[in-house]
Amino acid sequence: MSDLTEATRTKLTDVSVATLATALYKRGLRNQVIQGVHPVAPKGRNMVGPAYTLRYMPAREDRNELSIFRNPDHPQRVAIETCPEGHVLVMDSRKDARAASAGDILITRLMVRGGAGVVSDGGFRDAATIGGLEIPAYHSRPSSPTNLVLHEAIDINVPIGCGDVAVFPGDIVVGDDDCVIVIPAHMAEEVADEAVEMTAYEDFVTEQVKGGETIIGLYPRTKDEHLASFEAWRAENGR
Repeated sequence: MSDLTEATRTKLTDVSVATLATALYKRGLRNQVIQGVHPVAPKGRNMVGPAYTLRYMPAREDRNELSIFRNPDHPQRVAIETCPEGHVLVMDSRKDARAASAGDILITRLMVRGGAGVVSDGGFRDAATIGGLEIPAYHSRPSSPTNLVLHEAIDINVPIGCGDVAVFPGDIVVGDDDCVIVIPAHMAEEVADEAVEMTAYEDFVTEQVKGGETIIGLYPRTKDEHLASFEAWRAENGR
């Protein structure tokens, strides 16, 4: 499991996925934003937590009748009941939303158990109800058929691919009202620190641009006079 500190979690709560993507790009990681995944409903706050994973594979009819849900060891059910508090359940649904990765009852249970969020590169059934829950949820689109139609839940907390991104258990998952990014656990603290600094400068730039300042030399900063203005702005705003 990840050793995500509360300090790092707090920093990641206040930065955008776009800023994190730039910080990771500086470190050579170009493909960390989960593709084709969006909030079921905007929450106005970030989802942050270590990844706990569930992998689906193509379903086969003789293995995936409705009766298998009676099995207490069914991986989909076990994933919901074992995802640790404060973690994000990330599902590899093969980028196929024709059948649902989960529905509102399972996601409600995950929320009640303290899950920090849920991500699928497939779809959720009962999406309107899930969108009204407190827990952040991300998917491709609503999908009503049960997962058994196309997907068999097969592995828990193993490396997966979600939306063309490699996700390892314990990686740090951050979602905002746009999309979701995956940060390798070993660099989460340094990326969070840099993202906080980048966010402060971007907020300064936004204020300057709204006041009529040109972006040339300001963003990115290539003129030294903007550094002095930025430091004064930070002191004035407690940033």
